[in-house]
Amino acid sequence: MISWYHSWIAAIRIARRDAWRAKGRSILVLAMIALPIVGVSAADLTMRSAELSTAQDLERRLGTADAEVSVSSLGVPILQSPDGDNYAPVGGYKAYEPPAEKMQPDIPQALPAGTQVVKDSIGHAKLRTTHGLLETALREVDTHSPLVKGRFTLDRGRLPEAAGEIIATNAFLKESGYFVGSRVSARGVDASYLIVGAYELPNSLKEVQVIAPPGTMLTPLDKALRAIDVPGVRAETKYLVTVGGDGFTWNMVKEANAKGALVISRAVILDKPADSEVPLYAQEPQDSFSDASTTMEMAVLATVVGLAMLEICLLAGPAFAVGARRSRRQLGLVGANGGDRRHIRAIVLSGGLVIGAAAAVVGTVIGIALTLALRPLLEEFLGLRWGGFDVRPLELLAIALLAVLTGLLAAIAPAVTASRQTVLASLTGRRGVRRANRVLPVIGLIAVAGGAAIALYGTVSETGTLVVAGGSAIAELGVVALTPVLVGMFGRIGRWMPLSPRLALRDAVRNRGRTAPAVAAVLAAVAGTVAVATYQNSQEVQARHEYTADLPSLHGMVSLSDNSAHKEVPAVREALSKEFSLSVRADVDRLVVGRPGCDTYSADTGCGRAEVIQPKEQRCPLFDSPHGPADFTPEQAKELRKDWRCARTEHYMENPVVVSDEKLLTALAVTDPGAVSALKSGKAVSFSKQNVKDDKVTIRLITDPDAADAARNTGAEKPGEDKVLPVYQAPDGVQAWGVELILPPSAARSAGLTTAAFGSFFALDGAPDSEQRQRLDGLLDQMGVDAAIKIEQGYQGDNSIEVLALTLFAGLVTIGAAGIATGLAQADAEADLKTLAAVGAPPRVRRTLSGFQCGVIALMGVILGSAAGILPAVGLRLATARETERFLDRAVSMGYEPAGTEVYVPIAVPWATLGGLLIVVPLGAALLAALVTRSSGALARRAAG
Repeated sequence: MISWYHSWIAAIRIARRDAWRAKGRSILVLAMIALPIVGVSAADLTMRSAELSTAQDLERRLGTADAEVSVSSLGVPILQSPDGDNYAPVGGYKAYEPPAEKMQPDIPQALPAGTQVVKDSIGHAKLRTTHGLLETALREVDTHSPLVKGRFTLDRGRLPEAAGEIIATNAFLKESGYFVGSRVSARGVDASYLIVGAYELPNSLKEVQVIAPPGTMLTPLDKALRAIDVPGVRAETKYLVTVGGDGFTWNMVKEANAKGALVISRAVILDKPADSEVPLYAQEPQDSFSDASTTMEMAVLATVVGLAMLEICLLAGPAFAVGARRSRRQLGLVGANGGDRRHIRAIVLSGGLVIGAAAAVVGTVIGIALTLALRPLLEEFLGLRWGGFDVRPLELLAIALLAVLTGLLAAIAPAVTASRQTVLASLTGRRGVRRANRVLPVIGLIAVAGGAAIALYGTVSETGTLVVAGGSAIAELGVVALTPVLVGMFGRIGRWMPLSPRLALRDAVRNRGRTAPAVAAVLAAVAGTVAVATYQNSQEVQARHEYTADLPSLHGMVSLSDNSAHKEVPAVREALSKEFSLSVRADVDRLVVGRPGCDTYSADTGCGRAEVIQPKEQRCPLFDSPHGPADFTPEQAKELRKDWRCARTEHYMENPVVVSDEKLLTALAVTDPGAVSALKSGKAVSFSKQNVKDDKVTIRLITDPDAADAARNTGAEKPGEDKVLPVYQAPDGVQAWGVELILPPSAARSAGLTTAAFGSFFALDGAPDSEQRQRLDGLLDQMGVDAAIKIEQGYQGDNSIEVLALTLFAGLVTIGAAGIATGLAQADAEADLKTLAAVGAPPRVRRTLSGFQCGVIALMGVILGSAAGILPAVGLRLATARETERFLDRAVSMGYEPAGTEVYVPIAVPWATLGGLLIVVPLGAALLAALVTRSSGALARRAAG
């Protein structure tokens, strides 16, 4: 035992000394091992620091209150989980029917006497900023109450004291361009508010919000907006309560649930009741509220960590082999002085242990320092203020041990190889002859076949993605095991090459012990890149195939997202014509029922909507029946999907009924002469034959949206006034891009229909450039309107940057691995270089040979990696195709999709990426190696052997 201990101490000292002598190689390996440790340790610190304790989370959610009580949106008695994150109506959602009159309990009156209550109301409105309009959360709460302490943090300024004063989040100030002391107002309202302070919400740093004293903003602003025919502010109210004693108990929570209220209680969360005491869990299985993806995420994480360790071992292994090769005389002296193979292995393994331990310390320290330095940026990125800097020594120790383990694993193969050298061969510098391992290729073939079979099985299993990933990893390991044999096969093409590449290839084949790990490292890096690139390129091809244009090419539409800004539409149209080169512009209006500023589907008082009413016999039974497709068998649903009444357009438009003239047909690229003639003669044009009967169409003016919705739920006819207009039905196949009915202005006036400006459709002479878009955006900002401009320019891919980044990453790893292998080749081929110099070879041969050695290794790795990377991509795409087929079959059986719909999940190889890897990467590696290699070397005596 003592002998074993002292031998390892001596080995570690020797390894430490060798590492210090070869600083460049040691720093390279240390950086490779430490870099992942930096990332993992920083990620661990970030994740743990961002996890709030229960007390911290409750302070930010409840302040110092005992509970937060709000009225459930269901309007019926509910059952809730103890933490208040999940709830359901009594009886479950399947039996739930929205009541005609929802429960509206008076929370303050329902609480026990002596309860402290603070009202917290939040609404939303658009406020004017220096750039235009900004959707903002408007909040009213007593900021001076002790119950709100901890819910927000005042950053600068002071709290609001009187009406007209507000405080704003830092996110609002950043987005709006305002500062403490600025005045802000809502669009169309004269009243303004003075920003007297800035604050932040610790749990939501990116929240755009302002706070005013109770009763000073929401109600006055709501009245002012409604007075100018603009939708008001709807407020959602919650109550912070303190009841004293034992706090808001679980029995009190259940009593509040019976009245339709939802409660987040401090006492209940800190001391949760047993699951048997939670009625929600008796009604709904608790598993339905759990995260079922955690196991798969952990499995995927373990796979990624394992592959990363494999990559580092493959990259660092040749570097340790370089050290062992350069130290072979020293290792021979150890053997000559009585050391056996165990001591040789211990010395080389100690090299991995020393560098792994150093990488663990350096990586952990840098990870901690980096996380501390970047803490403000990380908090802003996550949108969450940390509860503290949470350092968990055991987790960091485990991460550090991962670095040590990686170093040891990387040194195993060089240690075994070095221990098999005879003392005489080590002292004289002879290479010796070693038979090829015949077991490893067999294991590799079995792994490749087994991994491929597992990956293919994953394409039809329930956990397809995970199984495919695991099978692909096994197959890749099999290819790594086959690398020595595959490298030997590459050597057969050397006879047709010129001198320098032939020497490089033969040298790589002759010294497979150092070539194979480097090729395997390049293989692993390239395989991952090719797999991701192939998968993403296949998704890109699929997305391009499935892309549905919103409008004809180089046609567009401008509209205002807020109906209350209808008076600003003419100015927006003029700005559009001023900045863009238009061949046609068709102005469109929308039908209005009630106040023109109402949202399209608003149920507010004074608001309504106009709907096209289909004749009852022309309605699709799948959607007209009380329970929809559920009322039909799968076979009936399939047949009904073929019925012309159930045909659906691929396009959607918020206002399918528009008022315009024949210019709109040009803007929509509709060339039907009959439609043009109809609009010119003042006749409406329909593009949906389900709406037309006897050449007439019915438009119903609904003044009571709530009654109409209730009638729809019961299957009754919606109440309203009908307007019947003559109509021209466009032929089948005419594409109107979501427009169902065009009313000429004269027909709308004759029918007594009220309209309001909505926007414009247009056709461009050419695609607008960035400067034109910026000028138009600037004009719209000056107007203070929120206008949406949509221009159809075909499918626009968005993953080119990702593929480029992956290609660059693979290139860097490939060059690094090939560079390490080249250093090993130079150390191993020093005698050959001396022989070349002795026979009169030009000095440039050394540089050329070095470049080709690096290029050959890179090329072999890229070729094998490209082949290995196709398997996981193919497996994942087949799994996607299988899952898509299952989903489509279910949709067809339920009647949601027509029968005969084809599944298109292509497998598209990114030939451009492969070409870059196969040509650019080996060429770059060869040139870089040639540039950094000295072309002259001292002439010396070659060792015998």
